[in-house]
Amino acid sequence: MYNEGLVHFSYFCVNQTKNSVKLQSVKFTAQQIAEILEGDVVGNPDIEVSRLAKIEEGFEGTITFLANPKYTPHIYTTKASVVIVNKSFAPENKIKTTLIKVEDAYLAFSKILDYYNSVKLNKTGIEQPSFVSDSATYGKDVYIGAFSYIGENVVMGENVKIFPSAYIGDNVVLGDNTIIFSGAKIYSETIIGKNCVINAGAIVGADGFGFAPNEDGSYSKIPQTGNVIIEDFVDIGAATTIDRATLGSTIIRAGVKLDNQIQIAHNVEIGENTVIAAQTGVAGSSKIGKNCQIGGQVGIAGHITIGDNVKIQAQSGIGRHVKDNEILQGSPALKLSDYNKSYVHFKNLPAIVKNIYNLEKNKWE
Repeated sequence: MYNEGLVHFSYFCVNQTKNSVKLQSVKFTAQQIAEILEGDVVGNPDIEVSRLAKIEEGFEGTITFLANPKYTPHIYTTKASVVIVNKSFAPENKIKTTLIKVEDAYLAFSKILDYYNSVKLNKTGIEQPSFVSDSATYGKDVYIGAFSYIGENVVMGENVKIFPSAYIGDNVVLGDNTIIFSGAKIYSETIIGKNCVINAGAIVGADGFGFAPNEDGSYSKIPQTGNVIIEDFVDIGAATTIDRATLGSTIIRAGVKLDNQIQIAHNVEIGENTVIAAQTGVAGSSKIGKNCQIGGQVGIAGHITIGDNVKIQAQSGIGRHVKDNEILQGSPALKLSDYNKSYVHFKNLPAIVKNIYNLEKNKWE
């Protein structure tokens, strides 16, 4: 993931006046980067870089990394000025580039990307046109992009970033360092913790799907009077929706990572550090434990409990309670080992049926 694309090291120098954002490129020496990464320089410590690149596409002034052994041949031909490598790396041929040796090259490069993102997004000030209610409060270094709406009694911590065309409803709380990207909608009463990321088009706090059937076949809406609580260090993907509770709260615990286009229904609770891939749907009032890994397009029925450390393979359907540490696949989902054994027979089912038919026929002849 991290070896794709080409980006600039840069930072935003922004004053507090409206509509004033200056972008200035900066350079780093190999020694400076090594100090950040707690690595050792092999080569020229004073060589400067200002861009990130793939190892096979590097050129002068870029920094890249080598973690996957299949890319090793490129380190002998790359024109990148600096390459981050594992401390265990021992070159077999002459290398022209400067190396930074670290414990984990992939992790080290991800730290550089994190740093790049932090400086890229370091905007402050309130752009116009935008609306900020007089009753809203915010800490220092806040950024509110153009065409955003900030409702009554909103409380924003320090270094909160709200990008253009976002909607923040009444009585919302946003913790320090939280980022709301363009077009996201945060409905009233939602509470979002520190260091969260809500990506573009996500909707947090819309009404849950609650309707009561009437005798004539029509439906009456059940008021959804609860809210959504998102704890610290949570990432919400683009176009993901999290419904407010009917009563009480829909709760996303600390460290949860939700992919794009996920539906989380009313009164759901997701435990700490659980990760869920795209297009998964979780029905109302279900509880998911901590440290779970849930694949794409999984369907989880309502009012069930999934334990801790559960792994669910893509496109599985979960309609029952799940104990801790289970690994499931299929629809309805089975234990992964049972599913794999059964699948051998599923695909051979026509032949198996034919053989049974022949055995039965021969028995009576």
